[in-house]
Formats: sequence, C-alpha cells, structure tokens
Amino acid sequence: MKLLLDENLSDRIISRIVDFYPDSLHIKTLGSINTDDVVIWEYAKARDFVIASKDSDFHQRSLLYGHPPKFIYLRIGKSLTSKILQILRDNS
Repeated sequence: MKLLLDENLSDRIISRIVDFYPDSLHIKTLGSINTDDVVIWEYAKARDFVIASKDSDFHQRSLLYGHPPKFIYLRIGKSLTSKILQILRDNS
C-alpha cells in the first residue's frame, strides 16, 4: 500500500514510513499546497494511492463516493508527528 499524505500531516513522516509503505508521497512533494480536495482525490484515485489525512472533508467525500481511493482518517486532533508516525507504523 502506498500512502499520499495530506498537507495537514508533516512531510517528515514519509522518510520514516517508507519501509512499511513503499512509494508513499506527501502532497507537498508534488508541488500541491492548498490544492482543492477534489484534485487530490482524483490524483490518488488515478495512481492507486491511499489518502491519509486529518481532514474531515476527505472523510465526507469517502462516505459519499466510496473508494477508490481508499482513505485513512486520522481522528487524533493535535498530535505530535511521532504519535502519527507510530499509528501508521503499528497499523501497516
């Protein structure tokens, strides 16, 4: 599984999860900051990414349209990057 991390997650996570999620990317590396959720959704769908985000808009979109792409909703509020990293690694 390859993840596409939304901009509300640190881009530093990618280098620390690549062993669990090869070919994963952060939306920032695509030059997409403040990009509309529809564009991110379609990008992930076309390239078989699983979107990981804390954004409830993606959650609503996943309920409305289903998958693909799959979506991981990190409902953890304001958390340290290390906590997010641990959640992703523990649930790979």
